[in-house]
Amino acid sequence: MKQGFAFNFMATGIGSVPFLDVDSTCHRILKIFPDMPFWPQFVKRSHLEDMCLQASQGLPLLEINHDKKSIHIHATGDQDRELTSFYEHFIAEDTDYFAVGHEYAAGLYKLLELIDKSPQRYGSLIKGQIVGPITLAGSVKDPAGKSALYNSEIMDTIVKGLAIKALWLVKKMSICNKRPVIFIDEPYLSGFGSAFTPVRREEVVIFIREIIDYLRSRSNALIGIHCCGNSDWSMIIETGVDIVSFDSFDYIDYFLLYRKEIVRFLEGCGTVAWGVAPTASFSGKETVSGLRIRLEKGLNRFCEWGVNRSTVAEGSIITPACGLGTVEPDNAERILELLSSLSIVMSELTL
Repeated sequence: MKQGFAFNFMATGIGSVPFLDVDSTCHRILKIFPDMPFWPQFVKRSHLEDMCLQASQGLPLLEINHDKKSIHIHATGDQDRELTSFYEHFIAEDTDYFAVGHEYAAGLYKLLELIDKSPQRYGSLIKGQIVGPITLAGSVKDPAGKSALYNSEIMDTIVKGLAIKALWLVKKMSICNKRPVIFIDEPYLSGFGSAFTPVRREEVVIFIREIIDYLRSRSNALIGIHCCGNSDWSMIIETGVDIVSFDSFDYIDYFLLYRKEIVRFLEGCGTVAWGVAPTASFSGKETVSGLRIRLEKGLNRFCEWGVNRSTVAEGSIITPACGLGTVEPDNAERILELLSSLSIVMSELTL
């Protein structure tokens, strides 16, 4: 593989979880996803673990409203000073300045602590995530109520700030010679192309590619983009990402409309992360065999398009359709167990 890795249906998570106990959750993740554990975002435990708030440290002109659990662009007379300080730290590649604090990502620190104690028990990958620039900017408004997507100065700091923060994450995750896999989470791109989308296709590609290129030139991380709804998948592939992560339970037919782009992506050693286990639509009646049938629908279509079966297997990861933060804890546990079992079944078929 060009990426240097054959996944063969490894299972991992998207990010958020509904659990409250950091220690037991991280132990559980390491047990069921030993090959590619993910660090969980405890969004029910603290609003600071929301993906937008979690990424806000070190970014200029942004302020958290703890009562509303949101971020806004604050009015300040020190704007020039804040911007100057930001660019000085960015140019110096002062990654520690952009660190994610323990109170913002308890799962990150605990998972890495546990891996560091017994690194030989786990695989060579660790999966993490960071909010994407379009989603973060789309959630931030200035005092007049205008989105940061319309502010080119703020957009530049968001893109560069997320790039160097992602680099800090990658360095942090590179313990014991583990290889980081980092997903850029872009739920804002769901339904991209509607009349209400205030950003152009070419801008999306430029913003995300800047982050990808920054990471790729400074690390060996594998980089994915996760979007949990329908989107313009040709646009996402065009960013040059290594992994495309999507909700294959509810949106597989839309994804398969992009035949030409998908085939080129797979043959160029791209990887698809199949969000085969439903989250919002989880009923409790799902089974491993049922999820396998849904997964095989996409796999078989790739093979019908002429992609070698081994190439498809090497370039396949399985995940939940989206983060589990809004799912009931019992259902979230069941989803993780289903994915672990499905991973074992699918990997055995490729032997």
